[in-house]
Amino acid sequence: MDGDEVVLVQRITLPQSQKIAIIVTINRPDKKNCFNTQVCHKLANVFHVIAQEVQVADYLPPRQRTDDTEEDDNGGQESINSIAAVIFTGAGTSFCAGADLSDPPNPLHQSSDLPHHLRINPVHQMGRIGVPIIGAVRGHVITGGFELALACDILLGDSTTKFRDTHVKFGLAPCWGLSQKLSQRIGPGRAKMLSFSALPLKADVAYEWGLLDEIITDSSTTSSCDGIEGIDENNRVLHRAIQLADSIGANDPVMVRRYKRAMIEGMDVTGLHRERELGLAHYLEVVGDGTTFEDAKDYISSESRPRMQSKL
Repeated sequence: MDGDEVVLVQRITLPQSQKIAIIVTINRPDKKNCFNTQVCHKLANVFHVIAQEVQVADYLPPRQRTDDTEEDDNGGQESINSIAAVIFTGAGTSFCAGADLSDPPNPLHQSSDLPHHLRINPVHQMGRIGVPIIGAVRGHVITGGFELALACDILLGDSTTKFRDTHVKFGLAPCWGLSQKLSQRIGPGRAKMLSFSALPLKADVAYEWGLLDEIITDSSTTSSCDGIEGIDENNRVLHRAIQLADSIGANDPVMVRRYKRAMIEGMDVTGLHRERELGLAHYLEVVGDGTTFEDAKDYISSESRPRMQSKL
């Protein structure tokens, strides 16, 4: 891994199952991992490559799914069916505090269904990955970062994890699925309350509502990651994500992927398409005035702005 990269990708061998987990890390801790255009496009490319790699095994005859090998980046051999899970996290103390408004991704492109725009849409590319995606989210999970988190299959956090959807505060439209996926996780009433109020949601309530699937505490039992290079020994949420990936890796890989596909395809996707249509229409109307992101930047940078305490 290169510490200068805005997105880090690390392949680790899971200690028990001996399968592979791919850890994808947004690496802008000094910006609370806010994503700019570069980060957005890099994430989309990373997830695209992972999705393509996972798909290779799906087209093989059954006997070859576990027998065939290919050369890895280090010249070693690994099974082409060996990826157990993807772990998505952020460097430092926050997962992602949303878009970097000094250089936000083009909202028209991110709302578009055109193939060349979907190619640079990280959430669309995450949706193409056939193995489980585990989100290890600490600290800020805000707006666009909230949408990235909802693109994960499983969300793990700790007491510092705080969610917030500020789209309505700044006149922005969700285009990565938040308007649909949040309702599926916590119910329509709570989703409306959270999104319409733009209030923060603390970890304990997020867990109670089903948004966080597990809260990792100091007393939580997590497996040791000794021997895995580059893993923060103090990041218990990441340790738990690796442990969970290892448990997934111990099971039949083909059935895990088919189970995930059955769960996802059972959901109504028309709402996601409708969200993108509404987002595209909204940004076609407002993006030309030049003030949409400027107003948000002014608000965020203002020292006098009210610091609301969540009632949720």
